[in-house]
Parts: sequence; structure tokens; C-alpha cells
Amino acid sequence: MTDEKVLVLCSGGVDSTTLLAQAVARHGAENVFALSVAYGQKHVRELRSAEAVCAYYGVPLRTLDLGAVFADSACSLLAHADADVPHESYADQQAKNGEGPVSTYVPFRNGLFLASAASVALSLGCSVLCYGAHADDAAGAAYPDCSLAFVRAMDAAVREGTAGELRIEAPFVQMNKTAIVRAGLDLGVPYELTWSCYEGGDEPCGACATCLDRQAAFAACGAEDPLLAEGNTD
Repeated sequence: MTDEKVLVLCSGGVDSTTLLAQAVARHGAENVFALSVAYGQKHVRELRSAEAVCAYYGVPLRTLDLGAVFADSACSLLAHADADVPHESYADQQAKNGEGPVSTYVPFRNGLFLASAASVALSLGCSVLCYGAHADDAAGAAYPDCSLAFVRAMDAAVREGTAGELRIEAPFVQMNKTAIVRAGLDLGVPYELTWSCYEGGDEPCGACATCLDRQAAFAACGAEDPLLAEGNTD
């Protein structure tokens, strides 16, 4: 266990919650902070999950509101947008529309998150900023701000802009969601507290791309998704 202080970007989803669990195991809860971001998303339910997850691990959570930045975006993930969230996998979306960002890609969202989080991390005395991007989201440039090249570029910028005081760690960037869930199951991650669905309801829609990815990952691990068990949808 190290005594470095770390800040984890925490959405309340599977990936960031697994990352938070790993950070606590490695550094101790007393050295871990979490940051969640409200950005005008339809699925504000994820913010409640971030609170629940951080309470479970005894990690202080801070929240930023960056919604104004995306006020002019037509991204289907945003509450003010007219477009519907597609009910099909990313692969199916790209098969129809070609490779490149999908309709739920929020313009440079993760770049903004990491830049903002870097400032928060420095203010808290952290030397590590943890980011839960993974390979499935980067495939076909569906979310280009989840790619290995992006992470390396942002890490270089953060190191340069902080005189080496802060670095980005993204341990899942070359892993798929199945591998992340498997690692989380080994750690006993409370996945019943997490949220993945992009729709704005109180229960998972089961049909949007992130719901489909989540279902496939748990199935590949031979495990039941506890969020889908009766009585665990809130």
C-alpha cells in the first residue's frame, strides 16, 4: 500500500467503481478522493450511484457542474437534446453509420473532465489522477477520448502543465469490460450500487449500448448483474 494521494473520476458506473475499489485497495481510503461531474446528462441517476459507491468505500466525493459547456451540443446523451439514445450496440451503430464518434459522444467531454480534475487533484495534494477509460469504448473511435493515444496525450499535458506533480493513470485503457468486471468481482465490488444505463429512467432500459455492454460483460464472467436482480434497481 502506498501513501500517495489519488483522485478518481467517478461516474457511478462499472468501470469507475472498479477503479475506485482498486485505488482504495492500493492506497487506503484515507488517501483517495473521488470526483463526479454533472454535465447535463439524461442519466442523472448515475450521480446518485457515485454518492452511494463513495459512501460504501468511505471516500469523500466532490461534484462539478459543467453543464453550461455542453449547452449547444445536440448529443443524444444530453437532457436538452431532441435526439433519442440509440437502442443498439456501438458496433451496430457503426455498421450503419461508419466508424467514428457515436451519437452519445459528448464533445471532448473526457478531455474537459481530466483537465478540470487535474486542478482539483492538485488542490487536494494528489499526485495521481485515475481515469476509467477502456478499450471497448475506444473501438472504432466511438469515443475517441477513451483511446490509448488520447490518454497518453492527456497524461503528457498534465505532467507538463503541473511540472511533474501529477500524472494520469488509466489501467483499463487496453482492457475490455469483461476483464474489468472480472477484476471487480474478485475485489467484491458492490455492483448493485452502480448505474450504467444512458436513459433517464429509474430502471435500466436494457437496450442502449452501455446496458448491452454491461449485460455481455457479466454474462461472459458467468455472473448475474446484481442491478438487474429484483429489488436492486434503485
